[in-house]
Amino acid sequence: MATELEDTREPIVDDQEGPKASPFTPSELLRLDEALTMSSRETGLRFTLYIGDLPTDTRAGAEDLHARSGDDPSQSVLIAVAPDQRVLEIVTGSAASRRLPDRACALAVLTMTGRFGSGDLVGGIVNGLRQLSDQAGHPAAHRPRH
Repeated sequence: MATELEDTREPIVDDQEGPKASPFTPSELLRLDEALTMSSRETGLRFTLYIGDLPTDTRAGAEDLHARSGDDPSQSVLIAVAPDQRVLEIVTGSAASRRLPDRACALAVLTMTGRFGSGDLVGGIVNGLRQLSDQAGHPAAHRPRH
């Protein structure tokens, strides 16, 4: 008897206000989904993406989203992009921040905003995820040695 695996991924398009047209093509959504999945798989950290408006205090809004992003926020990384506000926030949990210090996140922000400036939102996010994944490394490399 084959066992079905449960799909525990959360949608990357938030439709809380009811269904509406996605600003992304199906191929762009696939690229974003693959990049998020690979980053999480390669690092053991849980990467999440929010694209939309943030409250006036964008950092606090991003931190609130991060806190609600899953079972263990300490192992999570949230990338919050508010294109209309021209804001990008990266929030790392306590365990994730040991592998992704502020300097690494700042470099990823520079990479992403460079692509955003040329009109490539998806490419910027994908490249930023790759950069963060490379910095965080594989989870086995961060286990204490006995």
